[in-house]
Amino acid sequence: MNTNTSLSRLFANALAGKQNFANEELNKASFCLLDFLACTFSTQHFPWVQQAQRVACMNSQMAGAGAPIIGSSFKVSMQDAAFVNAVAGHSLVRDDMHVGSVSHLGVAVLPTALALAEQEQISGREFLEAIICGYEAGGKLGALLMDVETAKTFRPTGLIGAFASAATAARLAKLDAEQTANALGFAANYITGLNEWAASGSDDMYFHPGIAARNGITAMLMAREGASAATGSLDGKAGLFAAFDKSVPTPPPLPFSNGPEILQVFFKQVPACNYAQTAAQAALQLKTQCTLKADAIEKVRVKVPYAAANYPGCDYPGPFNSILQARMSIHFNVASALLKGNFEDCNYHDFNNPDISQLIALIDVSIDQHLSDRYPGQQGAAVIVTSTEGKTLTVNLDDVITASFEEVSARFLLAAENNRNSEDAATLHDAIMNLSTSQSLDSVLPLLVKN
Repeated sequence: MNTNTSLSRLFANALAGKQNFANEELNKASFCLLDFLACTFSTQHFPWVQQAQRVACMNSQMAGAGAPIIGSSFKVSMQDAAFVNAVAGHSLVRDDMHVGSVSHLGVAVLPTALALAEQEQISGREFLEAIICGYEAGGKLGALLMDVETAKTFRPTGLIGAFASAATAARLAKLDAEQTANALGFAANYITGLNEWAASGSDDMYFHPGIAARNGITAMLMAREGASAATGSLDGKAGLFAAFDKSVPTPPPLPFSNGPEILQVFFKQVPACNYAQTAAQAALQLKTQCTLKADAIEKVRVKVPYAAANYPGCDYPGPFNSILQARMSIHFNVASALLKGNFEDCNYHDFNNPDISQLIALIDVSIDQHLSDRYPGQQGAAVIVTSTEGKTLTVNLDDVITASFEEVSARFLLAAENNRNSEDAATLHDAIMNLSTSQSLDSVLPLLVKN
């Protein structure tokens, strides 16, 4: 195999050679960071986040120097910081979504960038450019590898996350194309994450992006030290594509072809699985527009694309053993919206609510061919409610409703205020939104931790 035409080298050349970034891309990267931090600040009390913190501190022996654990006073190794911060960012299940790769790229990319930011002398613009490169690499590879059948077993974020993290780290560390190709090649070996957790509601899922971010940083460090990865790590006879019995298209879509992937990322309104978003939004519209009362419902039909019905944990009516099972379930999200009329996080903690269980018993989820044909370009859903009086109420949504930049800013400020104070929250918000013109991250990093 010609090393100059291997897929890892083609990816590396495109990533390392990218020089011009549009203001739209840089602005989106800043909002991705705001959205990630809002999730991270909000989950410090979750038990699995605290478990990850304790493991990181033990690994790093409470290092006084290193990278910060967001929202705490701890500093640990770069890999351990990326691990914990990724777990925290993923724990609301509200982190940003890239539909083409079926992945939450931000929770691998952003913790990586923050972990390296204190070690590398970089400007705010260079920081944002590295984030864009991470989304780009993960988005392009994920769109090539992931499909509904693969995602039934392998967790897309775990499969793609280390690759996206390595691309971010390579750009931040200013690796050349050869070193970047080696970092990407190593990351292709470091895939992680199975989807068995959905059957029992266990905690596995939360840790997938943490392991991916940690592995991506390690891949970069090994490449920087001069270690060489197999040229065909991606497209060789025993490479990543062969492992999944997939072929690489000719020519392959390379980074920054067909528009930047970060612009395809959307911010969730609902702190739940991507595939439950649109149905939950349709149910909320029924609740609010029709002033629908839960005790007046006789039957609920929910129509979704094939991908939504077949993702692990989504077409599941209970019983629920954990918050995570509730967040994943289309049935729970629709019932909760019809009963509560909001998407508050506390709804999922009350996953055994008898009123929600009673509503779930009335819900039927089915695959709609029209919606399936339009996926992944559009992620639609329909909710049809039959009332006890025989009336039929319907809401059809052609696509998921994304959280606006204004919503992202507002929930960041709320979460940051709860973690620090309103003055620090506003200062941090403005510093992040001005990163593209900042000479360093000195105005951002100190405000991520507690004194």
